Amino acid sequence: MLLISALLALLPLPGQTHNPVMMMAIAAGEVPYTQREDVKAYVDELVAEHGFQREALTSLITQVRYRQDIIDRITRPAEKVWTWGRYKKILVGPERIAQGVAFWRAHEATLNRAAQTYGVAPEYIVAILGIETRYGQHKGDFPVLDALFTLGFDYPPRAKFFRSELTHFLLLAREEQKAPDTLLGSYAGAMGYGQFIPSSYRHYAVDFDNDGVRDIWQNPVDAIGSIGNYFAQHRWRQAEQAVALQVDVSRVKDLPEWTNKGLKLQHRVAELTSAGVVFPEGVVLDNDAKANLYAMETEAGIEYWVALHNFYVITRYNRSQLYALAVWHIADGLKTQFARDNNMSQVQQ
Repeated sequence: MLLISALLALLPLPGQTHNPVMMMAIAAGEVPYTQREDVKAYVDELVAEHGFQREALTSLITQVRYRQDIIDRITRPAEKVWTWGRYKKILVGPERIAQGVAFWRAHEATLNRAAQTYGVAPEYIVAILGIETRYGQHKGDFPVLDALFTLGFDYPPRAKFFRSELTHFLLLAREEQKAPDTLLGSYAGAMGYGQFIPSSYRHYAVDFDNDGVRDIWQNPVDAIGSIGNYFAQHRWRQAEQAVALQVDVSRVKDLPEWTNKGLKLQHRVAELTSAGVVFPEGVVLDNDAKANLYAMETEAGIEYWVALHNFYVITRYNRSQLYALAVWHIADGLKTQFARDNNMSQVQQ
């Protein structure tokens, strides 16, 4: 009786055209996706535009479940709520560096080939793998189908984007001959070693071991090549050594005006120098190179970093300056430790 009373309370009163509480109930997964008009229209679209079989799609969608935990996670991503100090403490550390060096050793030939093919240094490819999945150890345990349906139909702020990714996912599964209801990934639908979203998988994944299959779910060789290709396609510049530089801003007047919040590079190195930014001693940069100045909060105070072109390229992988700076720190640590180990090995020999 209590349940019936609660349901009756959700019904519209005479003269009402809608009930917000009922709409929230629908959005919370109270109505199966197969019975929703927006999903039916989406199925019509897939059948008409991509040649999917209606019966097969309907059968597949009956297995999809709304996931409130996914909505909860995506509304508070670490990149939006953490400071740089906390982000660095969690993601950049000696254990991740040590594991990365071990991964580099195990796949050195493949990483060298990727560097030659795509112009991306091994440490950056390894750093991405380290942040995304701990070098393949944690690839995600969310059903990708649940994640993309939940976000595509019940997360209005980015529903259009995730519904597009859902289409890419279904096409990808068909192209790669995978059962879509068996594939796991992150709460946002990213998959495999490098956590590619479906559109990135379709556009940038490569068959780097030439076995006829693009497999970044289980194959680290394809994952390495795919990350290298992703960076290359987003115009990574091999010749540019500097990605980010910590700088002295004590001489900068009107500092907030020079400190950027967005990702697009809005200044030139010469502008920053003229404003009073002091770069590390011995660093030589093109005065006309695009750059941003970022203020990064830590427990000890604010750090100021100048981001250059390849920093921006890293943000094409994950649109966060915190993420890009963490990639740089891990890559720098990997390169240093890898070289140190090589030197010790040569001394011992």
